[in-house]
Amino acid sequence: MKYLIAGLGNIGPEYAFTRHNAGFMVLDRLAAQHDFKFSFEKLAFVAEWKYKGRHIYFIKPTTYMNLSGKAIRYYMDQYKVATENTLTIVDELQLPFGTLRIKPKGSHGGHNGLKNIEELLGTTEYPKLRFGIGNNFPRGRQVDYVLKPFSNEEMAELPIILDKAGDMVTSFCTLGIQSTMNNYNQ
Repeated sequence: MKYLIAGLGNIGPEYAFTRHNAGFMVLDRLAAQHDFKFSFEKLAFVAEWKYKGRHIYFIKPTTYMNLSGKAIRYYMDQYKVATENTLTIVDELQLPFGTLRIKPKGSHGGHNGLKNIEELLGTTEYPKLRFGIGNNFPRGRQVDYVLKPFSNEEMAELPIILDKAGDMVTSFCTLGIQSTMNNYNQ
């Protein structure tokens, strides 16, 4: 069984701990815990992990958030991974900070990275793990908010949330989306 896990974010040190990079952070935490390394490849940083009989490919697109679909489509084709075995990890303004929700399908909800993926896959029916970042920003300041680092209070809570998100990724690959939804959705 092959899986493709795409953590969304923006490359560059100025984006490292921003809310928009929640997807990158989840994959970096998993890599540190399970000792696999990312290498720079075409359109993404890529890692492979064999876990419980599964071959799991991880990507952190280098296309910047708004063109994430280009890397996802490329690696789905490259590794011949079915849409239902592709999980996209993305920051979500509509969920309170720290809330994690996995679903087998759903709209982009105004998220430009998801909008691009939807366009390039031609469907909204692909699994997503939404990482709640909250929406504590003044009207019209959404871009500033998502590109700003997590607060000190949020940073203190992040390790536990990132661990849970990592558990959700491994559950998705081993138990499937339905069991993962039942066991983890808040």
